[in-house]
Amino acid sequence: MRVTATYFRKVVLILPKVVLRPGESQQSLLKRFRKKVARSKVLSTVRQKRWFISTSEARRIAKQKAIRKAQRRTFERKDRPSES
Repeated sequence: MRVTATYFRKVVLILPKVVLRPGESQQSLLKRFRKKVARSKVLSTVRQKRWFISTSEARRIAKQKAIRKAQRRTFERKDRPSES
């Protein structure tokens, strides 16, 4: 679950937190924290925002991604035998 708050069009990510449970080891605490970070997609967002991408560039990238996805789908359909 990704929670964001907007303030003057700036997106602020709320970082995941974990609290040490009674009798819990440091390893399991770290494991829970890593899972929470992965589910919240914080790292992927940070990696994407490392460089500025203009809106036209983002549209072009999204269009190329859609084309590749469509080509992959048609290629997979050709590989499957027809059901007749």
